[in-house]
Amino acid sequence: MDITIALFLMFISTILIAKACDGFEVAADYLGRNMSEGVKGASINAVGSSMPELFATSIFLFVFADTSGFAGGIGTTAGSAVFNTMIIPALSILAAIKLFKVAHINVSKKVVLRDGLMLIAAEFILIVTIGETLEWWHGLMLMLLYLGYSGYMFISMEKKPETLDQDVYEAHKEEEHNTAEGHLSLSNRFIAFFKINLEEAVIANNKITTGNSWTLLLVATTIIAVACYILVAACESFAHEIGIHGYFVAVILVAAASSIPDTILSIKDAKKGNYDDAVSNALGSNIFDICFALGLPLFIYTLIYGTITMPAEMVEHVSELRILLLILTIGAFFVFFFGRSMGQKKAYALLAMYIVFITYIIARAYEMPWIEPVSNMLHTIQGFL
Repeated sequence: MDITIALFLMFISTILIAKACDGFEVAADYLGRNMSEGVKGASINAVGSSMPELFATSIFLFVFADTSGFAGGIGTTAGSAVFNTMIIPALSILAAIKLFKVAHINVSKKVVLRDGLMLIAAEFILIVTIGETLEWWHGLMLMLLYLGYSGYMFISMEKKPETLDQDVYEAHKEEEHNTAEGHLSLSNRFIAFFKINLEEAVIANNKITTGNSWTLLLVATTIIAVACYILVAACESFAHEIGIHGYFVAVILVAAASSIPDTILSIKDAKKGNYDDAVSNALGSNIFDICFALGLPLFIYTLIYGTITMPAEMVEHVSELRILLLILTIGAFFVFFFGRSMGQKKAYALLAMYIVFITYIIARAYEMPWIEPVSNMLHTIQGFL
């Protein structure tokens, strides 16, 4: 597979993920209709939109049958975490400013504290516990950490005011479906499926229900999984063609592509004025990525095949990435938490932080001399931890 084909497949897989996300959003919006703001974004939206990271990690580890491929999984989830923390909130802020002509937006401090501090804690645990040798209990520990977080989130959830009950919601959706002319035939729904218009293919002009919402969610997730396989295979080939380890491609390209659902859902929430959900989706996705998208494949793989031992070179790169991720996350937390609101300056600050991250990864991939002192500094920080 040459570079052109690899790039084409990466583009196609990203489009598939983006279009499948549209159907996913409809289902998630319905299933989370009674959740308070900030909880739906951190739970249903975050888990569903993080399926690409879970599938990508599993494919790196199982399909490519290479234990060092777990480094690709870490690269994907860590790169996605940086993308989610910097790019998604920045784009959500800018989208809201452009659409509503406001100077800034307000995000609940409770949401920022809950998700931001949990994310920092998860990253710290990842740093101090994951090393060269990986066992089944590492994966179990990460998954239990997420279960504790989600349990606290739902227990502390405020009851949502009954401003949009099920009957009103279904009437609204039924009105939307009835705008289509005539009844959609089976053949039309079949065509809609191949166009990846999943809402039309699964629900058509029917009333939206819990049953067909779950069906739509499952179909969307399956398409995302297939697209992730194509994406990972194309990125592995692309990395081979340009002469770098697939880990570095995963950190940038796979991570960005797998974050497409998070980006779309957050921007749509921002367009609706649901700023808490827009930010909590990004932060909650990161927590799920670190705890489940890494934990579950690690747990299953080590139960079946035994201990994973990563090559020393990959351990070095992964250690640097985790420290850099923690530093950037703490920086983003300060941006989110301090100040009365979030405006253009904060959005551009987040974008600048992401550019710094990408610059570091590219320089490290090609072993540019000027990056060595930065690398040594990151290892020194890890030594203290």
